[in-house]
Amino acid sequence: MKYVLMGLLWSLSLPAVAQPIQSLTPEAGLPLDRIWVLVCTILVFLMQAGFLCLEAGMSRRKHMAVMAIKHLMDWCLISLTFYLVGFGLMFGPSLAGLFGTGLFAFGALSPTGDVQALGGTFFLFMLAFAGTATAMVSGAMAERTSFIAYMATAAMVSLVIYPVYGHWVWGNLFLSGNRAWLAELGFHDFAGSSVVHVLGGTVALVGIWQVGPRLGRFRPDGQTQPFEAVSVPLACLGAFLLWLGWWGFNGGSLYSFQAMRVADIILNTNLCGAAGAISAFFHCICFQQGRELPFKFLGGALGGLVASTAVANLTGPQGVLLLGLLVGPVHNLAWVGLRRLKLDDPVGVVPAHAVCGALGILSVPLIGQAELLPAGSRLAQLGVQLLGLGVCILWTGGMAWLLFRLLRIGAGLRVSPVDEMNGLTFSLEPGAEPPADDVALRSFLGMAEPSEDT
Repeated sequence: MKYVLMGLLWSLSLPAVAQPIQSLTPEAGLPLDRIWVLVCTILVFLMQAGFLCLEAGMSRRKHMAVMAIKHLMDWCLISLTFYLVGFGLMFGPSLAGLFGTGLFAFGALSPTGDVQALGGTFFLFMLAFAGTATAMVSGAMAERTSFIAYMATAAMVSLVIYPVYGHWVWGNLFLSGNRAWLAELGFHDFAGSSVVHVLGGTVALVGIWQVGPRLGRFRPDGQTQPFEAVSVPLACLGAFLLWLGWWGFNGGSLYSFQAMRVADIILNTNLCGAAGAISAFFHCICFQQGRELPFKFLGGALGGLVASTAVANLTGPQGVLLLGLLVGPVHNLAWVGLRRLKLDDPVGVVPAHAVCGALGILSVPLIGQAELLPAGSRLAQLGVQLLGLGVCILWTGGMAWLLFRLLRIGAGLRVSPVDEMNGLTFSLEPGAEPPADDVALRSFLGMAEPSEDT
């Protein structure tokens, strides 16, 4: 079987041998633009480390080794799948505005064609975006999802879910003659509030519904069983890395270095994140008795950054401050709502990315400058934004549900109870002693201690 898989990968890579990557870069365009987008790509790539630190800091120590391996494997996998298929579906010549039909493995791209001047730089930037959309799913389904199931999810997102919806919104960015039917209607998503964050958050929401909560997370009376996180400082480090990455996420989405505009967009991004953090902090203290304050504080910051990605180029500082102040309470209410529905999201992916991403999309007609709205009026823009958001949720949710149902029937979605209790780290290290902090939880669940040969 392994030889078949290796042969398949080799055969798919042959077009890349025939078409050197250097030919992807036309001579048109300012070198400074390419350098700037490459710098922003590096910043967005650093978000992978941010997601890892955030997830490790907000989860339990016994699962940390698998988290690290999972994030690295995730990046390696999507680097191949997005190169071979995903980029072509997203930006190749459009089939009636539905999906791309070329540029698979870059094999059919002519360097003299109607291609945006950034060439391969654009691919790397979009690859980093695809990595963000998949990485967030890991945190939501942490501590109980099988390694194979998560890899299948990452592959599905980067191969189909993200590229197809991305084609509907951004399909005309690379080949200007392409149709992007949502963009043609006036739908506006500057840097991925829906394409990346609502999409990834929706996959995460369906995933935590299908995989179920961690063992012992919810008591028989419906109350939440507290699980102590590994390290708040580590989670804060992850938030800082993500924040830095967002400067590249939004700043690079102009695809050129226009100094004044880039500075304004990064300023808007920073202000929205800061306002989201502050409003989440004080809302939690004043209205939620300070419960889980550090994590709601971090989630409010990330939620503000997520919301800014929709509208950072259409409004000024006052608009994003207003949006950020609204983000905090919305994020915290969504956090509590998930718990009441017994949906276990260890890292708070759904409140920060899905909910705040949707808020960002809907803020476009409210705080965007009227003369810049692509739909022509605030009311028309609101209708188009609602349509685009609904399409994103229905497409992503439907495909994710199908994927997770097939995984439950086939390879299996969840690890065994023994592995979950021992810790996925422990399950990778035969002969190691199980973590001591499992004793109370085992007692609570009425589970026997594992024998030496389990």
